[in-house]
This record gives sequence, C-alpha cells and structure tokens, in this order.
Amino acid sequence: MKRLFLMAAMFAIATSLQAQALSGTCVVLVHGILGFDDTNGLAGGLVKYWGGVDTYLRNQGAKVATPGSSATNDVPTRSAQIKTYLNTWMPANGCTKVHLVGHSQGGLVSRYLVSNLGYGSKVLSVTTVDSLHKGAPMADIVLGVIPSWLQPFANSALSLLARLVYRDGRPQDAIAMGKSLTVSYSNALNAQCPDVSGIKYSSYANHMAWADPIQHPIMALTYPITWAGGIWYGLGGSNDGVVPLSSQKYGTYKGEASSKWYATGIDHLQATNLEWSGQNYFDVNGWYLGIVKNARGY
Repeated sequence: MKRLFLMAAMFAIATSLQAQALSGTCVVLVHGILGFDDTNGLAGGLVKYWGGVDTYLRNQGAKVATPGSSATNDVPTRSAQIKTYLNTWMPANGCTKVHLVGHSQGGLVSRYLVSNLGYGSKVLSVTTVDSLHKGAPMADIVLGVIPSWLQPFANSALSLLARLVYRDGRPQDAIAMGKSLTVSYSNALNAQCPDVSGIKYSSYANHMAWADPIQHPIMALTYPITWAGGIWYGLGGSNDGVVPLSSQKYGTYKGEASSKWYATGIDHLQATNLEWSGQNYFDVNGWYLGIVKNARGY
C-alpha cells in the first residue's frame, strides 16, 4: 500500500513538473496563407489551424497566442496586423519578449516583423515550420497561367470569396498573396529581412514520400506541380505538397518530424495538425514541445 502511495505521489510530481515545462514562456503561433486565429477557429470553431497544439502548449505552462491576420495578402500587410495584435496581447499577458513559431508564409511574416517593424527587441527566437524561404514554385506556375489582364478580375472574385468565408473584415488580396509566394519575391524578401543579432533562428521541414492519395488527399494533387517547379527552379523535387524541402531550411536547420512507420511523410497541412490531420501520422504535440524547448535553449 505504501509502495502504491509512493508511486502515485512520484507520478503526480512528475506530471506537475512536466506541466510546468514551459512555465513563463510566451509563444506566438503565426499561421500561413488561408489561416486564422484558433481562439475561435473557422466555421464557428469546427476547423482548427493548429489542431490543438496551442492548448497543449498552454497545458505545459506556456502563454500562447494564435493571432489571426488576412487570409489572403502579402507579407508586409500580414506582419503589420500581427504587430498590432501583439502590441495589445503582450502587455496584457505579462510578456516582454516572445518566441515566434511561423508556419508556411507565417515564417516569412515572423522574419519581416522582426527585421522591418521594430520587433527585434521583443523577440527571443524565430522558428519556421515548412516555410518558403526560397519560394514556392507552384505559385509561379499558377500565376504564370493567369493572363495579366485577367488577374484583377480573378483577384476581385477570390478576395471577395475570402471575405465571405473568413468574415473578419480584414483586407484581402489574393494576387498579392500569390506573388508573395513566388521564388523571385522570396529572394527579394531575403535581402530585405536580414537576421537580427541576438535572435535565435531555427527551421523545421517536412516532405511527402510520394503523392499518396490516401494519407494526402489534398496535397497529392499539388505534389507533382511542386515537384516540377522545384526541379525547374533548382530547388529539387522533394516537397511537402506546397514547398520544396530545400526552400524550408533557414537558420539552424533542425530536421523533419519523425513520422510513424506507416506514414508516407508529413505534408504541408499535417505539419500544423490542421483539423487534426497530422496526429495519426506523427507525435504533433511532442514535436511542437520540442520546437519550443529548442527555441528556449534546453
């Protein structure tokens, strides 16, 4: 009986210590294009961009923000919106400095916020997940088949659709979004966003083994286009369905998520557990716990 009591007490202590693993850590999860604030989610909370990752990190003691910004727009616009949000959220939550974790275009948004919007003194680290530091060639291909005369009309239609779907009143610009994903834009942005001294830059990446329609029903459609674009632009064919693997690497490259034996890689959407799409194929929560721990330096 005493042994059982002792074991239960030790388990309770271990659980308590684990729950405080991130105590005092301020984390900002920055979504990519077509993303949203997970506080309420999309479609009345039925769709979650981060698939519960924010809740898990909070349970580990962290203070976590999932700020929303224009679902379709360029990097400077979205960065300014994130800054406005953080200007209120940080003091309200007792955060003097934060760790930014950006997915996809959110990684570029995070870098721009630090380098160009005066947040260098308020950020401890910038971590990017499946981001497009050298561009996403699929955007070049898609924009290349839309005639210039048609782009304004396409932009109006797509931007209106975004406003109707997201219902947040923020400005939408689908063509600006598309251009911000291109290889040329990303290369120009790299020159405009030098690393800030004192900030830790890390990156994580993922790729699909092949266009598996069972595990990757959406990304299986985009994988071949991204593969072809990656080869054309010298970025290689390996990709997560949206971004070439080589384009995802920036700063200190920390590798890919460790997927389960039956998984055919991790795709761009599964990397954030969008609508809980990734948790059956890798330890989503454990991976993000490791990401934040690395950002903190332990």
